[in-house]
Formats: sequence, structure tokens, C-alpha cells
Amino acid sequence: MLTFSGEIAAMIDKTAILLLQMGGPDSLDAVEPFLLNLFSDRDIIRLGPAFFQPVLARWIARRRAPKVEAQYEKIGGRSPIRELTSAQALALEEKLGQGFRCFPTMRYWRPSTIDALAAVKKEGIFRLFALPLYPHYSRATAGSSFNELRRVLALSGVKFPLSCIESFHNHPLYIAALARTLEEGIGFFPEGEEVTLLFSAHSLPVSFIESGDPYLSQVEETVQLVMQRFPNYRYRLAFQSKAGPVKWLEPSTEEAITLLAAEGCRNLLMVPVSFVCDHIETLFEIDVTYAALAKERGFANFRRAPSLNTSPLFIDCLADLVRTSLS
Repeated sequence: MLTFSGEIAAMIDKTAILLLQMGGPDSLDAVEPFLLNLFSDRDIIRLGPAFFQPVLARWIARRRAPKVEAQYEKIGGRSPIRELTSAQALALEEKLGQGFRCFPTMRYWRPSTIDALAAVKKEGIFRLFALPLYPHYSRATAGSSFNELRRVLALSGVKFPLSCIESFHNHPLYIAALARTLEEGIGFFPEGEEVTLLFSAHSLPVSFIESGDPYLSQVEETVQLVMQRFPNYRYRLAFQSKAGPVKWLEPSTEEAITLLAAEGCRNLLMVPVSFVCDHIETLFEIDVTYAALAKERGFANFRRAPSLNTSPLFIDCLADLVRTSLS
């Protein structure tokens, strides 16, 4: 009869939580290879026939890298997404307790899906739970991460039991965590002054929505649920970070800021709704680019609601998603 020591048995009984995230370059030298990984992903963009995509992706990455490197230089020379995701993983692990280990898993940088699964196997854990850190499902985000996970698992030869969730856009604790950031953000403005809320989500090609991607409807539902808690505030939803000549979701965040200024808005609180931790879209695109645009358009006060990062309510949300799904 085979017997196991207590330590080995405890490892076998654990579940590995893979926190699926996009990732970001951890140095300026990493910007071009990160972009190459991104533009090589046919779940996001299809550049001609599959055999030719690596060539086009390399050309696009090389062409875009200098501009993107300049942006990262303004936020410290790297993305903080790995450190923040690691902090989220540690907080979640502490919340879930001894039966779980959490592993950051980056789609386009390190630690990659292969790195994360190797770490899981090294610890003797063979039960997986995939937890995408994208509140709203899209084939370009969670869908791509799931596809990569399945590809790597198929190549590994190891039969990991796998569970997952696709989105949590309407989870009560996620809505409560977002509402808490709004309350904190509103507190930045002079008391008694009217504040307009501008929710900004990552944009997506319209063709994705037309082909059945639920991203837009889920983002809209999130905003509606949050605004039920702030019935007296004016708000708008807009979309940022578009790239390329295809038609993207509208209005763009730039257009929304300009329109609100023309309507006489003086105090604007930006709310990053599809991002769960700080990275270039919040630290540069909102805090630098949109802040400068708002000043140019005549806003008296422009602030951004804090990102969720390791907000206790957000970690509670992630823990509930794991426990509920596995039960």
C-alpha cells in the first residue's frame, strides 16, 4: 500500500489558482519583445494568413517600440503589473487559506503560462483553477489566455484537472469594490461642487461585438450597477487604448472629455472600469495624456479614481469566485 507523508499529502490536496493577466514589459528593453508577443496573437488581431503573421508582427513591434518606450519612461521605465498581480496573488492566497496556492500568469510576458505551470508542477499540485483578472469577457483577453492555457496543457502531457470562470462583471463584491473607489475619488474634489463621472474601459474593435463578443454588454451592465449607488451624479462611458484603422467602440475617451468640456463640466473623475490594477493605461494614458487634455479643455479639477489593486473588497470578490466555483 502506498502512503504519503503529511507534507506531500497536503500538497496533493491543494488547488493552484492561476491569475490570468496580460502582463507588461519589466524594462525598456522588454518593450519590443512584449509588443511582438502581443501582435503575434491571432486571438487579438489577424494580420494576413497565419504563416505571415510573425513577420508582420515583428515589423509592427519594431515600428511602435520607440513611442511605447517613451511612454514607459514617463512611468518609471517599466510596467508595475507583475508586482501588483503578485501582491494580489499573495493577498488572495492569505484569504483562501492553506488549501490554495496562487500563481501570476502573464499572457504576453513573464511569468508566462509555461512558467506558471512549471511552478505548479514543481510544488506537486495537480488541480488548477483559472481566474482571469479581466472582469468582462472578451475573446481578446480572457479568451486568449484560456486558449494559451489549453495549448500549453495539451503539450505538457500532464493531466491537470482544470476549473475556471469567464467573467465577474456583475459580482456584488466587484461592484462594491468599484463603488468604494468612486467614493474615494469623489472625496478628492471640493465639497459641494458637481462632479461628473467618466467611466473608461479598454476599447475593442466593433467587429468583435458584431460577432457575438459579450464585452460591451458586460461593461455597460457593470456601469449601470455601480451607478445605482450614485443616482445623483452625471456620468458617461467611453473607451480608450484603440489602435489601428478598424472601427472601434465609441465614443473614445478623448472625444468624451472634449464633449463634457463643451457641456460646461468643470470637475471630472475618471473611473478605469475594465482594469483591476495600475499599468500603462492608467498611469500614462489617463494620468498623463488625459489629464493634459482635460487641462487644455478647461477643466478646473481632473482626478482618477484609485485602481482596485489589492483593495480588500476586490480580494474578497476573487476569493468568493474561487470558493463558489469550486463548491
